[in-house]
Amino acid sequence: MNMQFEKIAQSIAADGIIASSDILALRRTGWSDGEITPSQAKAIFDLNDALTERPEEWVDFFVEAIGDHVLNGIDPKGHVSEEQGYWLISRLSDSGHLNSMAELHLLTRLVEQADSVPENLRCFILEELERAILTGTGPTRCGGELAANHVTSAECTILRRVIFAPASDRPAAVSKREADLLFRIKQATRHAENAPEWEQLFVQGVANYLRGFSPSNAQLSRKKAKALDKFMSDRNHHAGRFLGRMAQEAPNSMGVVFGRKRTDSTVSLDKQVARAAQISTTEQKWLDDHLGPRGERDDYDCALLAFLSEERG
Repeated sequence: MNMQFEKIAQSIAADGIIASSDILALRRTGWSDGEITPSQAKAIFDLNDALTERPEEWVDFFVEAIGDHVLNGIDPKGHVSEEQGYWLISRLSDSGHLNSMAELHLLTRLVEQADSVPENLRCFILEELERAILTGTGPTRCGGELAANHVTSAECTILRRVIFAPASDRPAAVSKREADLLFRIKQATRHAENAPEWEQLFVQGVANYLRGFSPSNAQLSRKKAKALDKFMSDRNHHAGRFLGRMAQEAPNSMGVVFGRKRTDSTVSLDKQVARAAQISTTEQKWLDDHLGPRGERDDYDCALLAFLSEERG
């Protein structure tokens, strides 16, 4: 079935145009062994590069197929390996940057669906997202458009999905790197006619970095997930020995993977949340450096300061 799939993809690529019937044929011949194989993934990327237009139906197929290949191709499933990250970066940046909205939506979906994403791919995603927002043009999969020189509603949607995704820098919260990104976008577009949603996203995102809470074990690393996967697949009677090996190889993983019983967990969590809500000296300096002198602060800076003041009560 691999050969048939690749022949269909090559035939479509030669025309540069894809129809609904073509996508249906790819769906019928893909996943022949229950997964998208490496050769099929390559054929899909080659086809995406060759298309002169990428209809919504194709974007859906591309994101689903490549996402399935990356997330379910190797164990532990759901965790993107560093090698997969380099492969994706290589395929997505052949021309130096993303070539289509299909690729941007693939990256967005990966950080939403993955349990973990390696550092190399997280860096690439943020860099490409910033470039796409500041210089990109063209329709998005979810409606709306990308446009250079200002932030659109569609761009706000994509950006929010990425920075709050489970496999982002700081799951369910905003990291310093992501907050830096928000400030750079704000600075580059502060005099433009931006979508109303942009101010809210900027303010909430930066405030979340400064005062939000994200537990250190919010994201299970691929290494720990692999150890857990091995444990769950162990059918012998020596699980105790395996737990010992796991504790030696990743001594801090046991509480993350299996949990620890703590009678004061609620109190401890409350204290952590309260501590995170306090802006530290380092965070205040970071904020002051980004805001600049009082007389040079723009409406976005003022909105952020007003929000932080309200949150302090």
